[in-house]
Amino acid sequence: MARKLLDRMRDAIRSRHYSIRTEESYVHWVRRFILFHGKKHPEDMGKPQVEAFLTHLAVDRHVAASTQNLALSAILFLYREVLEIELPWLDDVVRAKRPARMPVVLERDEVRLIMARLPAPQDLVVKLLYGSGLRLSEALRLRIKDVDFNRREVIVRDGKGAKDRVTVLADSCLDGMKQQVAQSLELLALDRKLGRGGAILPHALDRKYPNARFEPGWQFVFPSRRLARDPRSGQLGRHHLFDSSIQKAVKRAARECDIRKPVTCHAFRHSFATHLLESGSDIRTVQQLLGHADVRTTMIYTHVINRGALGARSPLDR
Repeated sequence: MARKLLDRMRDAIRSRHYSIRTEESYVHWVRRFILFHGKKHPEDMGKPQVEAFLTHLAVDRHVAASTQNLALSAILFLYREVLEIELPWLDDVVRAKRPARMPVVLERDEVRLIMARLPAPQDLVVKLLYGSGLRLSEALRLRIKDVDFNRREVIVRDGKGAKDRVTVLADSCLDGMKQQVAQSLELLALDRKLGRGGAILPHALDRKYPNARFEPGWQFVFPSRRLARDPRSGQLGRHHLFDSSIQKAVKRAARECDIRKPVTCHAFRHSFATHLLESGSDIRTVQQLLGHADVRTTMIYTHVINRGALGARSPLDR
């Protein structure tokens, strides 16, 4: 029964064009919810069972508030969108309060040190994170058609919240990006010659446009060297680089540079926003470049400018 229910959930997620990561996360947490209650069907459970599972995650598993909220979102999706059950208690389930964390921001010298120790093409990916304010997934999913060298622009397709946006392409990335595009097209020529692969396309475009996977514009800027099967369609094609390869390279470079901060790929996006504000850029402009729906999200970066609590000088130093 659980397997059929999870198949229905996958169908509901895909019909709404949710990302593959959202699908994997939601199915994972619903499966754990069902197993936690001894494979009892969700229709036979209610608010006490949901709260017991969330309490188990927080008290016994010590998960973060964001993880607990993700599990709750998956369960709510199951009841509302799959089982089509609107129960009054769903709105009463309390979400965990996420702590307000300050973003990790790197100094400009730290950014240069890390980039100097990164191999190609990981160094170019990180340059896009810091130079264009991209999320790691946005940089890796970038296709050739969405890079405008003349206008120095990068178009982010289907970003967070299923929104498109335009951001800047740094002049120092131009040569590297052109070389990377050329390498991607070389792989495309090889795939054409061997009659295999081609770029994996979103939203079943391969059925609507069968030849689009071999068109230059649809190729990933950072294609994987190996062919892989699409997790949804099962078609063998060329995917982009795995995010884990970039994350491991960044952590290794930070250790080699003896940087004590918890350096992640997302820290470069934080640094992009902070350094823009420090250089005098308007906060609304930074908001648009980052793709934030609310300027209050962007305001967090104003709290790390100039250090020392908005630039105030300690009385001890006086």
